[in-house]
Amino acid sequence: MQKKILIIATLDTKWREVSYIKELIEKEGHKAIIMDVGTFGVTSIKADIPNDKVAEAGMSSLQELIFCRRDLAMKTMAEGAAKIIKELYEKGEFDGVIAIGGNQGTMIATTAMKVLPIGVPKIMVSTVASGNIRPYIGNKDIAMIFSVADMVGDINIITRVILSNATGAILGMCKVGTKMSKANKKVIGITAFGSTHKAVIKAIELLKDKGYETIVFHSSGAGGSAMEELIDEGVISGVLDLTPHELVAEIFPEASDVYAPVKQGRLEAAGRKGIPQVIAPGGLDYFVYGPLDTVPPKYRNRKIHFHNPYNINIRVSKSEAKIVGKVMAERLNKAKGPVVVLIPLRGWTEWNKEGGELYDPEANKAFIESLKRHITSRVQIVEMDCHINDPIFAEKAVSILCNLMEKYTN
Repeated sequence: MQKKILIIATLDTKWREVSYIKELIEKEGHKAIIMDVGTFGVTSIKADIPNDKVAEAGMSSLQELIFCRRDLAMKTMAEGAAKIIKELYEKGEFDGVIAIGGNQGTMIATTAMKVLPIGVPKIMVSTVASGNIRPYIGNKDIAMIFSVADMVGDINIITRVILSNATGAILGMCKVGTKMSKANKKVIGITAFGSTHKAVIKAIELLKDKGYETIVFHSSGAGGSAMEELIDEGVISGVLDLTPHELVAEIFPEASDVYAPVKQGRLEAAGRKGIPQVIAPGGLDYFVYGPLDTVPPKYRNRKIHFHNPYNINIRVSKSEAKIVGKVMAERLNKAKGPVVVLIPLRGWTEWNKEGGELYDPEANKAFIESLKRHITSRVQIVEMDCHINDPIFAEKAVSILCNLMEKYTN
């Protein structure tokens, strides 16, 4: 079956590479659709979606963009591309998208890709793909390929290989890949860290036995944000938020070098949708940094867990824990559906237990007291004399969630 591949690029600088990709796609019997997101120059090939149409979709014109600030011009083209790509996809006009670009082209193309659902094939060949790519990817399934060589001038022995491999990848995705469909079972979103792994695994087993499908999200910032988005989209029916770590990173961005949330508003989507949620304080006990030299001096005298050579955990202080408890309460108070906060009194992560590097019962207590002080009566708090990774904790969490699911969902 013929596949339709959308190619996004700035044709004023990347027309040779686009021509090469188009040729490869058509050689395999498929259709290439070209979108030009460049703002300057005359191109040597014709775009199916020319840049003036992209600018118009972004509520501007090419003439206006030529004379406005560069970043604003890029933003306009990105918004226009996103609007067009969404409309095209909803009409079934393409099966997958591949883009090439430098810093600006990558920003424009990935902004457009982010409006597509998870599961739609998306590949970005970029000169900046070996750097910090989180701003480009966000919490979507965009595959980034480092171009190795800059894409300037003629196709060469490096770009020929990279672009042909990327083209093969997008065709393979479109031929073999499966679109995300509605689950036959009710879906439970679960959040995880390595430090809450035992609780997560036990919960998965118990929920599977009760007939639920589970999706686990690593609390990496992108993972929690992805879960929130899927909740808003109606994919997830209930939440077992065992590891809402991103809340700490969101409240104290200056103290979290790693795992900051892609989007603000952790712990809010389930409340907006009114779906059942059981929440534990897993991961609220520490900040996450890279290697030791990335940790600010003011934090180096705290309790530290050296997770691996590239990852260090810094204990949250008593005063910081109070703030986290207050913010969590404020967000959960707005929930339209049932909420239970389940608190293990003997520790919230593998390192936060008696004898562990991050054990600090006073800081834990400060969080609990703050949470109770600010929470409303409609949010239930249940305390358990156990550690988060004890089997009894997962059993209780699943039992509460299943009761809520039976009572509040169809």
